[in-house]
Amino acid sequence: MTRIKEKFAELEGEKQKALIAYIMTGFSNENATISTVRGLVKGGVDIIELGFPFSDPLADGPVIQNASTISLKKGTKIAKFFSIVKKIRKETDTPLILMTYTNILYQKGYAKFILEAKKAGIDGFILPDMSIEESKEYLEAAKNKTDTIFLISPNTSNTRIQKISKTSSGFLYLVAVFGTTGVKTGIKKYTLDAIKQVKKQTKGKIPIGIGFGVSTPEDVKKYIKAGADAVIVGSAYLKLIEKTPQNKLESKIASFTKSLKKQTIL
Repeated sequence: MTRIKEKFAELEGEKQKALIAYIMTGFSNENATISTVRGLVKGGVDIIELGFPFSDPLADGPVIQNASTISLKKGTKIAKFFSIVKKIRKETDTPLILMTYTNILYQKGYAKFILEAKKAGIDGFILPDMSIEESKEYLEAAKNKTDTIFLISPNTSNTRIQKISKTSSGFLYLVAVFGTTGVKTGIKKYTLDAIKQVKKQTKGKIPIGIGFGVSTPEDVKKYIKAGADAVIVGSAYLKLIEKTPQNKLESKIASFTKSLKKQTIL
């Protein structure tokens, strides 16, 4: 059982849902990443998504695109990313997910990349541009090593939800809004309806995580109440990192994380 699956089992026993935080590795620099992770852990985060910068991030809004650009300019390459992951892993057992794009893995070879990532401490992958129709080699390489988390949207058909949920492991990522990531105001009725519909189709066989546009404790509370098993917060963290001085970053992140995590306790 992977760390991700163990975490969801642990939370179920404690009558809690999962808080998942997304950050861009190397933004605004390596030290900021380490300080942020320490703050996340202190704040009680359940799972951490570590973004690896990509030159053409199709699923990402302006906040994450900006963080990706800065990270690339600071020299975040694969070797540096794995080095940071190893440093993080020495300090915490919190499950770590790598979120990036398919080409990053493809260039190195799926099997080689996933093995290297697993050795560094990565527990799962989110590749927004990986379709289940083209995932055979990727899934084979990840089998029994790491979780493969696929995305669905509010307008994904029931047949396709069932197909993707059988391919996905760890959890199923439901995109809350149509469009890219980012801090948005207001929760859409179609999103709340989608959570219920996805839960009905998956019959509790895999946890449902919801992300994109989730930024406040109130958002977290509403999505948990609607039936989500996990809530993913990303752009709000990056905005906080951007405006917080390095020496206050850990405490600010911890405080914000506590305010979000409180809403996941049933």
